[in-house]
Amino acid sequence: MEEAVSAADANRKFSLLLRGVREGQSYVVTSHGRPVARIVPAGQPDAVASRSRTALLSRLERQPVLEAGRWTRDELYEDER
Repeated sequence: MEEAVSAADANRKFSLLLRGVREGQSYVVTSHGRPVARIVPAGQPDAVASRSRTALLSRLERQPVLEAGRWTRDELYEDER
């Protein structure tokens, strides 16, 4: 579970935060109440990114391949305004 900590507190208690990270704790650093950074143990995989990547690849495997036909480089730059 990530613990929220203000940027000011993170500056004041950086050594304490690093000790917590060493023990497996994660922190979300906030500025004016909005999340701006995460402090997590090095090498810890980002669970959200991993799940997102898996979901994307799974969807792409199920998606049919579309025939786009032949095109030229010039056709890609045509201005059709």
